[in-house]
Amino acid sequence: MTTVTSPIAGRAIGLAAVPDPVFSGAMVGPGTAIDPVREPATAVSPVDGVIVSLHPHAFVVVDADGHGVLTHLGIDTVQLNGEGFELLVNKGDTVTRGQDIVRWNPVAVEEAGKSPVCPIVALEATPDALADVREDGDLKAGDTLFTWQ
Repeated sequence: MTTVTSPIAGRAIGLAAVPDPVFSGAMVGPGTAIDPVREPATAVSPVDGVIVSLHPHAFVVVDADGHGVLTHLGIDTVQLNGEGFELLVNKGDTVTRGQDIVRWNPVAVEEAGKSPVCPIVALEATPDALADVREDGDLKAGDTLFTWQ
């Protein structure tokens, strides 16, 4: 079983509340979403594993069980071309839960006309593979979001 923790501080809102049909419809996979605290922040790894995909606006960490966890920093933030994001690791790096991955500013994302809401998705998982999914309440980075059976 994998415990997936929050990569950022904010308020859990659930995937259905994400302003993007691909995420809100769980087409990428099940999970939850976080409305981040509006201050410059650093997104951290939600699990121990290897960075298999790394972009300024999104990263995937695969754990020892082969579970890939996507952290997507904001919606349509790919259109910002990395502006306002700073990568702190490299693709292929082994990381530990809570390790700094990307520095970013949700306020700048909003000022650029994008949503700062962050989907956290269990890639290639079935909805019934997740338990105790947080869909409301305040979170600190490192708080449990869900468990993956």
